[in-house]
Order: sequence, then C-alpha cells, then structure tokens
Amino acid sequence: MNRIDRLSAILIQLQSKKVVRAQEIADRFDISLRTVYRDIRALEQAGIPIGAEAGTGYFLNASYHLPPVMFTKEEASAFLVAEKLIMKMSDSKVNTAFESALFKIKSVLRVSEKEYLDCLSSKIEVFTNVAPMCKGQDLFLMDITTALANKRLLEVEYTAHYSGQCSNRTLEPISLCNYGMRWHLIAYCHLRQDYRDFRLDRVSSLTVLEEQFSGKNQLSLNAYFKKIAKENSLFEIVLKVQHSMVESMASSKYWFGLIEELDQGDYYLMRFANSNLKTFAKWVLSLEDKVEIMAPQALTILVKNEVALLHKHYK
Repeated sequence: MNRIDRLSAILIQLQSKKVVRAQEIADRFDISLRTVYRDIRALEQAGIPIGAEAGTGYFLNASYHLPPVMFTKEEASAFLVAEKLIMKMSDSKVNTAFESALFKIKSVLRVSEKEYLDCLSSKIEVFTNVAPMCKGQDLFLMDITTALANKRLLEVEYTAHYSGQCSNRTLEPISLCNYGMRWHLIAYCHLRQDYRDFRLDRVSSLTVLEEQFSGKNQLSLNAYFKKIAKENSLFEIVLKVQHSMVESMASSKYWFGLIEELDQGDYYLMRFANSNLKTFAKWVLSLEDKVEIMAPQALTILVKNEVALLHKHYK
C-alpha cells in the first residue's frame, strides 16, 4: 500500500472509534510507531483536526466528518462472506440488524459492485453442524453484548445439561464466545458463587437488569479457561507450531481445546486444555514434524510409543 492510500485508510480508522491507539495503527499496516507519528503529522498538516491523549491515542474532532465511504469489490465481497457466516452462526435479532446494515452498505455501492455481489451470492454457502431446532432461535446475543459493554447484571432461566433442571440465575457476564459451533456465555453465577459456562441454546429467557457490577476483580476469559483446566484435571499442553502448519490446524485446534495462541515470530506457541492425552497424541502425530511438544512430558512419551507401535506394525 502506498502512503497516500495508507493516510486515507488511517483517516477512516480514526473515524471508526472514539480513540485509536498508535499501536493499533502500526499493527494494522505493519509499520513502525515512528511511521505512525509521521503519518499523523502529515494528516494534521493537511488540515485534519486530530487530537491526542497522552498514553491513550488519537481521535478526530467531534465536529469533523468524512464524506461517504466507497467500497472496493474486495471489501464488498468480505461483507457478503460475513453475511453468510452471520446468518448461520447467530440468532434472529443479529441477523435482522446485520441485514439492515448490509442494505445501507449496498446502497452506496456502484452498479458494477452490486452486480458482482449478486453473482457471488448464490455461489457461497456455509454449512454448520448445529441442530435444526437451534437455528433461528433467539440466543439473546444483542442483549448480552449490551450487558457486556455496560457491565450490567443478567437474569436468566437456564436448563442444565446433565440434570435437565431449569433454574433462575443472576450473572455477571465476562465474555461471549463461540466454540464447537455453539455460542457460550462465560459469567460469574451468583447462585453457584463461582464462574460458569452457559450454552446459549439452553437459555430460555434473559433479562438485562438495571443493576451494574464493577468487574474489577473478574477473571479474564483466558484465566477462566486455565482455572477450568486445573479444576477438572485437564492437562495443560503446550505446542511449538511452525507457521506453515497453522492454516491446516484452523478448525481442529479448537476441538482439541485451544485456550491461547501466541505469535512468537518464527513459530506459534499454542496452549491447550485436554483431558485425554492419548487421543491428543494421535492428533499430534497427524501434524508430522511441524510441531514440537513443549509440555507435558507424558504427551511426548505417548507420541513416541505410538510411533514405535506404527513402526513395528509396518516394518
């Protein structure tokens, strides 16, 4: 991307939120902070009213507005793909809101871009393994995002998986996440006086209360998964993964309990929580020599045993 295009993109990014950190801009365009500072100065010299908060970031003057944004074909295609995913992996309220937003986006597209999307639409499909009874169900995603943003308590009617009993819970929401093709709410439960994972297709009713919570001492999502791993005798597994392998692991890594993924430059460091080391060892074998086991030692021994058995069988 040349500098003129980058300056335009930075200007749009500044309008996308209240305050944008310099590091966010640097990460997006893969440039240094020094270059970010130079680009911001160039925009200011062009008459753009950019403000700055020390140690926080940059912002546009509230009275300044960009003219209507035009989208490229690639950007329009990304919206189409997002629409296909959202329609299959969210609920009716999110679907309706996104459809309304997409109509607004399409309204500013050029005729050629609209025709391009019409041609693509029937050629892109998303298949999921969610049971038909769950599709179209209200999963209260919009209400939960409101509670998360405003630190509001939730009151829910929840049916437990094992007992089948329905109970009323007051929750402090921590995070909304999707794994195993299901939406989950991680929250602190006042009834159980502990953190719990609530599958949203088991929530029959949900109300956002007026009462707020501080969230000051709440666990982070990553800390929650580490806590669960420890309490449920799950093994914490650490793998050193070559970059060339990451794409092929895109879906399977979640099935095997990925809880953290860190880009270390030359490789990725992945942390998992899994209760069955033997099954995990067989999966590691499928990754060939592109993965190195950092912990636990028991997993390394299991993989070596599996290799020895295979060698003996095919010798």
